Amino acid sequence: MSYSQMKFLKSAIWTFVFVFTASGWAQDGTIYPLENPEEPNAIPLGTGDVEDQPAQETWFRQWGDPMARNIITATLTPFLPDPEKATGTTIIVAPGGGFRWLSLGNEGWEVAEALAEKGIAAFVLKYRLHPTPESLDEFKDFMSRPMTPPAESQGEGEASRPQRPRTNLENQLEDAEAAYTMIVERAEEWGVDTNNIGMIGFSAGAGLTMHSALNSQTMDLAFIGPIYGGLNEVEVPENAPPMFNVIAADDFLFNGEFGLIESWHKAGISVEFHLYQNGGHGFGLGNPDRTSNRWFDAFIYWLEVNKFLEAGSEE
Repeated sequence: MSYSQMKFLKSAIWTFVFVFTASGWAQDGTIYPLENPEEPNAIPLGTGDVEDQPAQETWFRQWGDPMARNIITATLTPFLPDPEKATGTTIIVAPGGGFRWLSLGNEGWEVAEALAEKGIAAFVLKYRLHPTPESLDEFKDFMSRPMTPPAESQGEGEASRPQRPRTNLENQLEDAEAAYTMIVERAEEWGVDTNNIGMIGFSAGAGLTMHSALNSQTMDLAFIGPIYGGLNEVEVPENAPPMFNVIAADDFLFNGEFGLIESWHKAGISVEFHLYQNGGHGFGLGNPDRTSNRWFDAFIYWLEVNKFLEAGSEE
């Protein structure tokens, strides 16, 4: 993987530290334990477990949304449209959480339901996560620890930056590839047009979406939609898919960075970019009175204009 691609992934991963710490500043961000919910439609992907993970999957609620951590078994949950509305278009949905938890409510199930209402077969990918402390109190303490400067330079221009957690996305990419393979294998059952499978992700899920588009040897994505992910420049493969990208100007990940968009544009690959006035980070389908609330409508229109909602379409 190139330095620029690793830099992109680091920005996605670092999201969880800022979001979790900032959430403690407001009463709404109080974290409550949550009993693990039933997931009757979740299909195990059979990609194995997580090495050196002693804890079991547990859930919590924050900002009113259910979130899971210490996920050791990857699953795929289908949200299929009414057959009379079905277009054949299919989207893998990757929630965010810095690869330490998954915001399965506002960045997973709610998005998948909205897509299904538009005739799109949506599949929420519950991918494996890096370990966090077993108890919720220890988890909160772990996530609120301050960053420490690196002992030595990590590369040109990075000597003065805070230490960012290293990452390995082998498990997550394997889960995404297994999800794609399962969808293709069960395409007839689920009404999937195999020429028209895309992927969208939020925050760290946007990072996984980008990682899949840049590195997977098995996924043939028709389009991608990284939503409020990092925007560092990358090396774009010749067969890269068209991209729809969204971020808010007041998102701490933005910082005036357009490298990813420029990379796609210079590579001659179709790209649409929406920089919204406000919305912050982690807004999912939207928060009250923010301009970013219209991104989902823009995304559906982009799919329509590019004929991704037509059976057998392929740019």
